[in-house]
This record gives sequence, structure tokens and C-alpha cells, in this order.
Amino acid sequence: MSRSASLRRVHAVRIAVTGSIATDHLMTFPGRFADQLVADQLHTVSLSFLVDKLDVRRGGVAANIAFGMGQLGTRPVLVGAAGADFDEYRAWLDRHGVDTESVRISDTLHTARFVCTTDADHNQIGSFYTGAMSEARLIELKTVADRVGGLDLVSIGADDPEAMLRHTEECRSRSIPFAADFSQQIARMDGEEIRILLDGATYLFSNEYEKGLIETKTGWTDAEILSRVGHRVTTLGAQGVRIERVGEDPIEVGTPDEERKADPTGVGDAFRAGFLSGLAWGVSLERAAQVGCMLATLVIETVGTQEYQLRRGHFMERFTKAYGDEAAVEVQAHLV
Repeated sequence: MSRSASLRRVHAVRIAVTGSIATDHLMTFPGRFADQLVADQLHTVSLSFLVDKLDVRRGGVAANIAFGMGQLGTRPVLVGAAGADFDEYRAWLDRHGVDTESVRISDTLHTARFVCTTDADHNQIGSFYTGAMSEARLIELKTVADRVGGLDLVSIGADDPEAMLRHTEECRSRSIPFAADFSQQIARMDGEEIRILLDGATYLFSNEYEKGLIETKTGWTDAEILSRVGHRVTTLGAQGVRIERVGEDPIEVGTPDEERKADPTGVGDAFRAGFLSGLAWGVSLERAAQVGCMLATLVIETVGTQEYQLRRGHFMERFTKAYGDEAAVEVQAHLV
């Protein structure tokens, strides 16, 4: 057996990714949203933006993360709800290394839909139609775990709020480690719901703005939240990511140089895909964060959340340039 194959077998980790599965309708506005807003009229906004471009893409946070993990060869288990229109999307994910057998198909509702407009400054205005996602609350993780022979980690991403609460409580009751990743649902949730969802998480994901919002809504300080989770993973945009744990120095990882900035949609999902794949491989948190930042860079250079191509040689060339030979050797052993 080759060394790389041996490493993959030793560190094989089964990760379930829960959250939304959706179709994205992505539009581009050539101007700036800020130029269209009148300060003393914000209470009665009525705007229509004439857009130059429309791209219809596959999306949803769980599907985006699972796609990235599939590209990296870690065979994630996608857990969510979709409509009868999911067949083509399912085939796409299957071809890219995602286990879709635990996706619930609704008899009556369409797959969820995200409609988003991005301006010249990469600011975004979006709306999300729930659709079949509302049935995710009917999914039992035990059924998923029994089918695949057990789960080592469940990533609980933005989804039907009742589903997020159910999955979190089930992870606690069955002693399954979980990652809390509220993202778009923070705006809808109150402090009590957020406290329930993060307490005891092995990983808590957020960006810097969401970090502050979590603290405001829960009423807990940064230190209090950190004491309730294993690791706090905060993405910092172009500055990379910071990973914190009680009693240890923070781990900070920068981002690779971008070749271009095409579309920010799905960049956070790509980071999570890379980071979770690193956990599946059994590499260090620093290496996992580096893989996440590299994958996120590929996504920001591409329009759409699942339109990038992960060419191993190109990935490793850029990864080596960004993080050095030692890091590259460790990651290369898994990226075969």
C-alpha cells in the first residue's frame, strides 16, 4: 500500500454536512447600491436594479460545502431536503464525489431558491425561498449514521431552523461531535436559539460580522462563547482566518494571492469544505485552514459556487507558493 493511501485509511473520518440545498440565481448590477440609497428615506425603500447578467447556478450551503469536499476526495454525506426537481442536481453531486443518499425528496415542494444581486463593489442583496428545505426538520441523523456505519462529525449549517435545532440536540444526545455554522440564519434566530445551537459545539464557524452578532444576540462575551465550544473559527475575508481555543495561542492563516475577483458568493462555503476535508484527513488545524483558504480563493475567482475546477497540479502549485514546501508535502499526501 502506498504511503498516501495508508494515511487516508488511518485518518478516514465520516463527516455529514447538513444545511440548505438550493438553486442560485445570481445577477450583476454594474453600479453601486450605496449610490441608490437616500439616507433619510431608508424606512421606505423602493428600488429596482437593471442588471447586466444572470447566471443560474447550483447552490445551498450544504451542497456547496459537500461539493468542495467531494472535489478534495473526502466523500461527504449530504443531509438536507430537496424537491422532485433535484434529479439533475443529484447526478451532478454524485459525479463529484458526494454521497446524496440521505437527501430527503419532498412530494409537494420545489428545491429552495436563492436570488442574489451583486454590485460593482461586491456588495450583495439576496432573498431566499425555503421550499423543500422546510422538510429538513423531518430528517433523523440516526438513520443517516446507521446507513453509513457511523458519523464522526456533523456540520450543522444554515437550514430550516427547526432542522438545525433537531440536528444539534440529536448530536448531543448521541454524543456525535458537531460544528455550529449559522451563517445566513443568524438574522432570523433569537439569542436563545443561538445559545442552544452553539453550546458544546466542537467547532463554531462565523465571519467577523457574524461573530459580533452572535455575541450581541446571546449576551455572552467572546470569552464566554469560547469556553462553551472546542474551537472558534472566524473567517476574516481577505485577511484569512483565525482559530481560537481556550488556553492556546490563536492560529492565524492568510489567504493565497488571487488571480482575479469574479464573485464572492460561496467563498465561505468553500473555506469550510477545505477545512472539514483537512479534519477528515487528520492534518493539523493550521493545515486544514490553509486548504480552506486555498479552496476559497479558487471560488472567488469563479462565478458561481460550484463552477470551479480543482486541478490537482494547479492547486498544489498555488498552495506551495502560499504556504511553503512543508505544508505542501503534508497536503499532497492526501490530495491524490
